[in-house]
Amino acid sequence: MPAACGVACDVCALKDACGGGCPPGNDEEAVAARLNYIKEKFGMSCPILECAARKGVDFCLRCADFPCGTHYEHGTPFSQKFLDMMKKFKEQME
Repeated sequence: MPAACGVACDVCALKDACGGGCPPGNDEEAVAARLNYIKEKFGMSCPILECAARKGVDFCLRCADFPCGTHYEHGTPFSQKFLDMMKKFKEQME
C-alpha cells in the first residue's frame, strides 16, 4: 500500500526510520499518530503527509493540485523533473 506521498512504503528508504510506513492522508487517526511519531523522532513533521491530511486526499497523485508547491518546495519524494512532467501532462489533458 502506498503512503500519502504515493511511494510504496516497501520500497521507501525511510520506511524503517519512520517506523514502518505512512498511512493514506484521509486516515485521520493514523495520520495524527504518524505525524506525532515523525516529529518526536526527527524533530520536524512531514509536510507531504500534513498537506494530504489537510486536503483530505488519500494520495497526492489523486489531488487536483498535484504537483503542488509542497512537493516543489521540499523536493520529496519526487524529483523536479518528474513534477514538471506531471504538470505538463495534466495541462495537456485539460
